[in-house]
Amino acid sequence: MTALYRTSSEAATIELGRELAGTLPRHAAVLLIGNLGAGKTTLAKGIVAGLGAASPEEVASPTFTLIHEYGGGRVYHIDLYRLEEAREAESLGLDEIFEREAVVLVEWGERFPELLPRERIEIRLSARGDEREIEVRRLP
Repeated sequence: MTALYRTSSEAATIELGRELAGTLPRHAAVLLIGNLGAGKTTLAKGIVAGLGAASPEEVASPTFTLIHEYGGGRVYHIDLYRLEEAREAESLGLDEIFEREAVVLVEWGERFPELLPRERIEIRLSARGDEREIEVRRLP
């Protein structure tokens, strides 16, 4: 199943994230895929807020801390951008996090597909100026 969306502002991207949150199961691996500046963290702000785990203002990119936890473990936000090898990602305990009853948002997860659950949701973002094209696919 694939759905395609377009947003034209940061606020609209956050709002789309809120809407998408309502379609997610309580246990889900969600990959946020896109270049730097594509809107991955902005969409994550909306998803986390839509799940009632934190306000958009409380959600920040986990680029340096690698993992943020929201809502008492209901939502994890992971960023693998700074990791060079799969073994570095493995050391984060991703397999354990993916087993939890939580929504796990992973930025740059496509870099280490062997570490990700086969059943997942992939959200691809691309930016064209202020516009964002956002494609949502459920695998398998």
